[in-house]
Amino acid sequence: MPQQDKLGSGWMVIAAAVFALMGALVKKAGSDFGFGFNELVFWRTAFGLVVLGGLALLRRQDFRTPHWHAHLGRGVAGTLGLMLFFYAIAHLPLATAVTLNYTSSLFLALLSFLFLKEKIAPNMLAGLFLGFVGIVILLRPTFAAGQEWAGLVGLSAGLAAGWAYLQVRELSLLGEPGWRVVFYFCLVATVLSGALATWEGWHPVSSDALPYLLGIGITATVAQLCLTRAYQVGRKFTVASLSYLTVVFSTLLGVWWLGDQIGWQEIAGMAVIIAAGIIGSLVKKTS
Repeated sequence: MPQQDKLGSGWMVIAAAVFALMGALVKKAGSDFGFGFNELVFWRTAFGLVVLGGLALLRRQDFRTPHWHAHLGRGVAGTLGLMLFFYAIAHLPLATAVTLNYTSSLFLALLSFLFLKEKIAPNMLAGLFLGFVGIVILLRPTFAAGQEWAGLVGLSAGLAAGWAYLQVRELSLLGEPGWRVVFYFCLVATVLSGALATWEGWHPVSSDALPYLLGIGITATVAQLCLTRAYQVGRKFTVASLSYLTVVFSTLLGVWWLGDQIGWQEIAGMAVIIAAGIIGSLVKKTS
């Protein structure tokens, strides 16, 4: 039973570390072996598609759904977000790309207000304002270094992810099980990224590159399972707050393994965005 799980919210710490490792592997696969972001998205989602599909078959779960159009919309939005995120990883310090992707929670709140007419509590407004102040601080060194495009792409990844999460919530309200939502996302992402990679041209997979590609798929799948487990057995506010450890782990991996240079402005921006996200999580818990 969930309450007997001694690790509890600690599953999120593992998920955060593994998500950070996935990002580092994406950056290494792109920089060391020349793989494009479409190829990397394909390898990341194809692995999850095979694993989730195989588990569903073993459990004799039903793949049929009356909400295929909603799955398609979520899949396209999620694929776009993942492509933009992987592009940002290739062109920005890992921690900066990851932090920009975590603005998805801010965009989710904003999109919920704009399209679902949900009310925004005063504390959430403060969190949104703080979050966008953090974005400005974080992007100043990026813009100063002439990486305006990469910075805007990274921010757009957060927007696309926020839109995808909005659709995930709608699918949940329609009664779709979580495994089916993730499965159809992987299916759509694998097809779209595979088609784009075919149009651009595939890079050969060498014996040296294969561990990185498999590692991306394995870490993404393991992290997703740990995240799901954390929300099942942990305290929701604690889990949501611990998820931002991905930024911390990404900073450490970026500096120690990838040779990223992180200045005080980037660190300040990350801290402000993390604080804004935690405020948003607290509002959700208390509202």
